[in-house]
Amino acid sequence: MRLPSTAHTSRPWRIHEIAPDFRLEDVWALPTPGGPDDLARLVEQFASKEERNGEGALSSPGPRLLFALRWKLGKLLGLDKAGSGVGTRVASLRDRLPADLREGLRGPDLQEVPFTSVYQTHDEWVAEMGNKTVHGVMHISWVPDGAGGYRGQMAVLVKSNGVLGAVYMAFIKPFRYLGVYPALIRGIGREWQAREGGRSVR
Repeated sequence: MRLPSTAHTSRPWRIHEIAPDFRLEDVWALPTPGGPDDLARLVEQFASKEERNGEGALSSPGPRLLFALRWKLGKLLGLDKAGSGVGTRVASLRDRLPADLREGLRGPDLQEVPFTSVYQTHDEWVAEMGNKTVHGVMHISWVPDGAGGYRGQMAVLVKSNGVLGAVYMAFIKPFRYLGVYPALIRGIGREWQAREGGRSVR
């Protein structure tokens, strides 16, 4: 499910002009088959606290445990103190938006993890977070799947805060690849299919 960087960099996303100083960390295909206009449904799924049989993407056991460990570590090390996030230590990417994006749809903030929405278009949604280590961006897009349909794609971009940020990103890298992302993506797929099933019987 992990994709080469070109899966993100080769497409004309607006984020390229807004965050050219951020480094692309990862690109992942999401198991969310749909039609050309379904990004809004995926965004709503990300933002919703609803759980279907305990299988919500961000609330399934793997990501929930790992996020809990991350917040505990952050508390012990003081990574998430007031004044270290977006709007304080780092300026929000919304301050960089051109007029059309600033005046357009912003998108929802997430409720289970501390990401705030920056902008949303027909095929692109961006949310950001910040702490003492990084300013991070989650970029969710909607792309052709090569078989006549469409699916979601997730890219993670970061701007590290000096040596501390670089060390932190290196430390969590194996946890991201072995635990967080696979479990998160499986949860996204399960939730998508569950909602598809519910939609088809209505």
